[in-house]
Amino acid sequence: MEFKQIKYIDRKTGNTLIENVPGEKFLKFLYYNPFGKLPLELLVKRKFLSVLYGKKMDSKNSCKIIPDFVKEHSINMDESIKQIDDFTSFNDFFTRELKPNSRKIDQRDSVLASPADGKVFVIENISENTKFFAKGEEFTLTDFFRNKNFAKKYKNGIMFIIRLAPVDYHRYHFPADGMISKSKTIEGAYYSVSTHAVRQNFRIFCENKRSFSTLFSDFFKDICIAEIGATMVGGIKQTYIPYTHVKKGDEKGYFFFGGSTVILLLEKQPFKIDEDILKNSRNGLETKVYMGESLGSTLRVRGEKI
Repeated sequence: MEFKQIKYIDRKTGNTLIENVPGEKFLKFLYYNPFGKLPLELLVKRKFLSVLYGKKMDSKNSCKIIPDFVKEHSINMDESIKQIDDFTSFNDFFTRELKPNSRKIDQRDSVLASPADGKVFVIENISENTKFFAKGEEFTLTDFFRNKNFAKKYKNGIMFIIRLAPVDYHRYHFPADGMISKSKTIEGAYYSVSTHAVRQNFRIFCENKRSFSTLFSDFFKDICIAEIGATMVGGIKQTYIPYTHVKKGDEKGYFFFGGSTVILLLEKQPFKIDEDILKNSRNGLETKVYMGESLGSTLRVRGEKI
């Protein structure tokens, strides 16, 4: 497959933009050059490298990286509770908390909100065996969950893939009100989840380390929330309390350094995906969204049984 720049749609302006990808030349070598396959399989996808790099990003010395990273990627530090000189490491900066009201949460009961800042792609009908992107790798729900009952539950449902780039705010939140289950972790590889990598192998989502939990929603059918690990992601940290009632926009957890992905799986139900996200996805493009923005809404009448 030809290596192409990552284009996406800015939701606020409707403009098509090109993503500035940190380490893009290295990704091109690993995923598009036959000589890159050996270091990818022997080294890059392995846990120890991501853990090692994560420890480096925990060191006090890593603070030196922060000012240039902020400047190069035009990160709005006015939103951050801490300022540049307050951070104790790059990971401390990477997992920064935002000031209250930095993100507007769509509080309409019928609306499913984005759990994170990132670029969203939607698959309208996720079957047990779904072929995606030009290369046609087969993604299966059974492989994804490693559980046939879950695969059956979400068959023919909707899959939102929210991809967080390294420059994004890296805390993730609940997309709706409801009761949240305990999180289950499946150990796996640490492939990149950049669009460059996923275009080559959509099964990355079935192979990487991932965590699952179920939101027993007050207004939708059950929602599976999955966090996907990736190259140089030192960890996935859940900060919520299992089996408690949570509100839309409450924090669920955060990723340590690296690009990451949050996946929402909805059971088959009357649901309208927001038109811009649906149109862009059908055209093969992601849409830039911010935590709390609408992804779509239920068509269920209030009071009707879920």
